[in-house]
Amino acid sequence: MVRVQSDASQAQLARSVGISFQQLQKYENGRNRVSASMLYEIATSLGVPVSRFFEGLPGNETTRVVLPLPVDQRIEFIASAEGRRLIEGLMQLPPRVRARVAAVIAALGEELATLDAETNTKASDEPTSAARQTGC
Repeated sequence: MVRVQSDASQAQLARSVGISFQQLQKYENGRNRVSASMLYEIATSLGVPVSRFFEGLPGNETTRVVLPLPVDQRIEFIASAEGRRLIEGLMQLPPRVRARVAAVIAALGEELATLDAETNTKASDEPTSAARQTGC
């Protein structure tokens, strides 16, 4: 128990975080839930990181590498100067025209996807240079 390891009594810890020792007992016994802000206050009062309360729980290995979440390409584009200019230009259009522009862009995207799929299919159907040389 972190409090006991820190050599603090229930009364001392309760006073330092501004609650009654009875409330602290309820937290320790699991009769009441501890809010995140109260957990932070308790950790600060005990001089330990909040993560100390979660040691030993599954999925909380300290050696686990935390990878950043991949940034969606759409968000990257919107955040770019080009994306901002495009959005600003679209916002100046009347809603009806903006809807038509969006439809044109969607149609272009579908057409490009179809062309890409056809190109990939043709490329996979062509024999490799090694196969051409051997006559396969």
